[in-house]
Amino acid sequence: MRYPLLVLLLLLAGCSQLSRALAIYTEDWPPLSFRNSQDGTAGMAVEVVQALQKRTGNRSVIQVQPWARAYHHLLSEPDVLLFTVGRNAEREGKMTLLGPVAISSTDVFALREQAQQLRDMGDVRRRLPTAAYRGSIFESTARAHGYNVTATTDPQHSAKMLLAGRVRLWAEGNIVVPQVLQRLGVADSAVERIATLESLALYLAFSKGTSRQQVLAWEQALRDMKRDGSFQAIQKRWFPLSAPPLEVLRVGLEP
Repeated sequence: MRYPLLVLLLLLAGCSQLSRALAIYTEDWPPLSFRNSQDGTAGMAVEVVQALQKRTGNRSVIQVQPWARAYHHLLSEPDVLLFTVGRNAEREGKMTLLGPVAISSTDVFALREQAQQLRDMGDVRRRLPTAAYRGSIFESTARAHGYNVTATTDPQHSAKMLLAGRVRLWAEGNIVVPQVLQRLGVADSAVERIATLESLALYLAFSKGTSRQQVLAWEQALRDMKRDGSFQAIQKRWFPLSAPPLEVLRVGLEP
């Protein structure tokens, strides 16, 4: 009788691990994720996560928080999911990354009327004040490439500093720049890309201590979405001119 009881206890333990509450955080970073007055959150990545929640039976509320606070939860607490997170070697040592859910790039922007002059400066332009929001992969990438970074509170703050002439350059993910400017009531043509620093794959990030069963359930759900075309359909609505990333990778810490 002991062995059937042991098997039952192991099964119950596995179910308990899978059902443990998963705190889900994102940031205000349109068009991937942003606050919506109707249902709280919206965006391309939000739609992907909501679809994955349905497939895994997860009912957690997606919480929109400032990046620094949400990232602190990810690094300091178990059972945390944060999206979207740029993949790099440092982060692979601190979390489990699942994706990609989108492909972006870290680009450097300037005011349109100054763009050609700054291009002609070559590497010397790296000495100029460059806005990038604090704690983001765009800040660390710009610093790694030798740019003189001024840290800001969020992408809109960075854009405002560029538009006001307080900095000469702005390092940001290319896919969000149009919406950032739109929120400020500024035309896309006001700024111009002058350099691409790195391609950037964006992932779902699970914190250290999140159960293996939980992570594997989300991984299978993402594989199923990319296999049946539902992931591609979401991406097409938001980024009709971009090819969706079809591979599924789980990298970083082994859950």
